[in-house]
Amino acid sequence: MTEEARVSAPALYLVATPIGNLEDITLRALRVLKEVDVIACEDTRQTQKLLNHFAISTRTTSYHQHNEMTKSAELVKEMQEGASVALVTDAGMPGISDPGYRLITLAIWHHVPVVPVPGASAFLAALVASGLPTDSFRFSGFLSAKRGERRAALETIKSSPWTQVFYEAPHRIVETLTDVVEVLGESRQVVIAREVTKLHEEFLRGRAGEVLANLKARETVKGEITLLIGKAEELDTQVAAAPHVSVRQRVEQIMAEEKIDEKGALKKVAKERGVSKSEAYRELQRSK
Repeated sequence: MTEEARVSAPALYLVATPIGNLEDITLRALRVLKEVDVIACEDTRQTQKLLNHFAISTRTTSYHQHNEMTKSAELVKEMQEGASVALVTDAGMPGISDPGYRLITLAIWHHVPVVPVPGASAFLAALVASGLPTDSFRFSGFLSAKRGERRAALETIKSSPWTQVFYEAPHRIVETLTDVVEVLGESRQVVIAREVTKLHEEFLRGRAGEVLANLKARETVKGEITLLIGKAEELDTQVAAAPHVSVRQRVEQIMAEEKIDEKGALKKVAKERGVSKSEAYRELQRSK
């Protein structure tokens, strides 16, 4: 079955749209949007700007968090009757901190094919350009708007060995970063990625206290924001304090102390040193 034939067949297409720069739309996404029977949009007015730009006249319908329960059933019924549907959000990949999960799971439940059409993603673009380790990370969507819940969430990542990634609203970022400083410490490495792919794209990298001071000095903070928090400093300190310990020696030490096999110990060493498991494995093999 050709790709062209698949688009005309009943299916749910999850189409990534640009997060700012319209040139980030893929050729495949444009073709799918032109050929499906209907486009389900988080905001039809926002999507229409994109469709007008690329001269796409496909019918649109509204699908958002306030109507997704009833709309999901309607769209699945349409697909069961032979329609092809593209799901888009205002920006980025459907289902990532945006509506879509209910429709996707309902389509799968009713054996309707679900086809991802990948493209721009704000948190991935911010992560790879952040300068923080990317071999192991956790994306957690938006932090709570409630201070107590937000601080509780930050408490859970105090000793995290992974880069932590969150979305945040511009009017809350100073308050959130203040909590980061108070809970995780002013020396914790953070990155604020603002307006990624847009005209005023900006990356603020540094210690939490320094970045917070930078933001406080501004009259206002505008734009879409991704907050990235570096892994716990104590893990880096352990490695820096014992540079003479080889990967092999550390693996053997963990195996003896924790009574686990070499594979499990190697995984722990890789996390400690902020390297990939394959890199740690190569170092281990060189020392044998």
